[in-house]
Amino acid sequence: PPPPPAPFSMSLPAPRRLPGALLLFLLPLLAPGFYIPGIAPTDYEEGMQLDVFADKLTSPKNKVPYDYYSLSLCKPSEDVTRSGKVKSKHVNLGQALMGDRREPTPFELFMRAPESCKLLCHESLDFKAKRAFKNRIVDDYYVRLSLDNMPSVLKTTGREGQEYIINGFPLGFHDENNKAPLLYNHLEMKVLFHEPKFSPFAPFQGGSDAKVYRVVGFEVSPVSIAHDPPTGDGKAVSTCPAPGAVEAPKGPLIISDDSNALDVYFTYSVTYEESDIKWATRWDPLLKASPEFRRIQWFSIINSCLIALFLTALVAMILMRTVYLDFARYNNMENDEDLEEDFGWKLVHGDVFRVPNNLELFAVLHGTGVQLVLISTFTVAFAFLGFLSPANRGGFLTALLTVWGFSGAVCGFFAASLYAGLEGKNKRLVTLGSALFFPGIAFTVFFVFNVILWYEESTGGVPFTTLLILLGLWFVVAVPLNVIGAYFGYSAKPYEFPVRTNQIPREIPRASETPLLLLMFASSILPFFIVFIELTFIMTSLWNGAVFYMFGFLSLVLVILMVACAEVAIGTTYFSLTRENYRWWWRSYGSTACIGIYIFAYCAIFLLGSHEKGEKMHLLSSVIFLGYSFVMSLAAAFVTGTVGFVSSFYFVRTIYSKIRVD
Repeated sequence: PPPPPAPFSMSLPAPRRLPGALLLFLLPLLAPGFYIPGIAPTDYEEGMQLDVFADKLTSPKNKVPYDYYSLSLCKPSEDVTRSGKVKSKHVNLGQALMGDRREPTPFELFMRAPESCKLLCHESLDFKAKRAFKNRIVDDYYVRLSLDNMPSVLKTTGREGQEYIINGFPLGFHDENNKAPLLYNHLEMKVLFHEPKFSPFAPFQGGSDAKVYRVVGFEVSPVSIAHDPPTGDGKAVSTCPAPGAVEAPKGPLIISDDSNALDVYFTYSVTYEESDIKWATRWDPLLKASPEFRRIQWFSIINSCLIALFLTALVAMILMRTVYLDFARYNNMENDEDLEEDFGWKLVHGDVFRVPNNLELFAVLHGTGVQLVLISTFTVAFAFLGFLSPANRGGFLTALLTVWGFSGAVCGFFAASLYAGLEGKNKRLVTLGSALFFPGIAFTVFFVFNVILWYEESTGGVPFTTLLILLGLWFVVAVPLNVIGAYFGYSAKPYEFPVRTNQIPREIPRASETPLLLLMFASSILPFFIVFIELTFIMTSLWNGAVFYMFGFLSLVLVILMVACAEVAIGTTYFSLTRENYRWWWRSYGSTACIGIYIFAYCAIFLLGSHEKGEKMHLLSSVIFLGYSFVMSLAAAFVTGTVGFVSSFYFVRTIYSKIRVD
């Protein structure tokens, strides 16, 4: 007989092992997240020391930055060399190129430990030191300090009561009616902190039971006070303003023009304020644009879209109407007599793919443009996604140079493939040109300015080790990769064009010879208007030392610009061919590359407009600004010119592959 049935059981089946893929999927859900740039927050317990670092001295009038200790300011007791210079902490490549430093200061701040009118140091300024302070104050130099990677900011109120945040604080005050400037020797510091709420995993992360705090803001307000000498132990100063007071009990500290020594007592006060701002969003107040700026940005986007739509309609009319009718007319011709009586772009089919003049230079410009398109796409995309946050100082410029160095193969490959496709012979010249042409121009401008800034003892002059790093990135990384890319590019087969090229060039009618410069200037106006407003924001941010972080708007404008350049080049090429002018190679490139000339002209106008009437213009600062503007404009010309040529190249190949040629 069969065995009796087993009794009913409530036991669960044995658990099975989870697949490895499922564990990998669930693991990130169990791990706490952190900020995108990869910088972990620093937790401070009450009473822990907060280090204040000095970055540099900058000015909206003079673009030459200086070291914080280039003036007779208080130095720390440690980290000082035998020559009296303060040792800077390590900075990345981008910070070094921007003239940033990370030098210790003697400010003593402790978490949630307020200080009132604490004496920092006493300095006796001789005539030379007073003149140095006076010159920097007249030039509106600002002091850049940082605390826990947060820059010091100064909050001000506009005419309409709107609050503005300024990066840094002024070194002093200079009134045009009063020749003697005032020196700000007292700092009112406010540290904003936030008490984080820990997750259940905090015990496994080495957390303790003591309360911890995170710095989310660093505000500094300067005051000019003619302090009385300290009393008692030499550290007690009683002439600071009372908390909440508007004026100090003593008058301002005036830097006179006489030769007498000036005793300056530098003091500071510290207050702490708890904030609702979380550590991950502590940069938002600095990056937040005003409603007026946002309206202008949206106006810029709408303006760019309208221009792009106009160009799209123009190209659509060419493609859908004119070219389509040309196809129908040319393909329905029955004999050669009809062809001779007709006119238009089909008549130059035997010369349209003739190799352009200066093919070596054209190939080098093409490879450089493709590389710059790749660099701009990657860096702007990473910045838009948040990987190049301002919290990672110098990260954008470092990423830009890194992508440039490792994209050398792209430049060499595209320059060589175009040159080989057109059956060029001087391969060595193209390879060297693609590796040295644009980097050589940029490095020459940079090196000349760097030598001048060395002489001026400016932080804008990068150290010799940084110069070696740049040369290593160029000749050790970029050049070898360029040669490897060129090697693979030369292995490309010659282009197979849809029509054959005649041995004898066709004569171009004089009526169709439009001056190249006139064509370039006329056709580049509309693409320049697309980036005009966005360029204004970028130049204003760079000139005033502000943080530009509107990469969403910038990405959209760049996409519209690329589309507009392609459409302008196609339209220009088509109208040139209809007038029986087959020299479209350089015309397609120049019709959009001329935007670089407009950008450089705008930079020069911006430089003149940034100075008020009768205001002194610094020669060195202006030359440096125009020099780097030239490099930026040249890069923009290479990018837009390459987009225009590539679009025209595929357009010409497409239309000539659709017609019947005997």
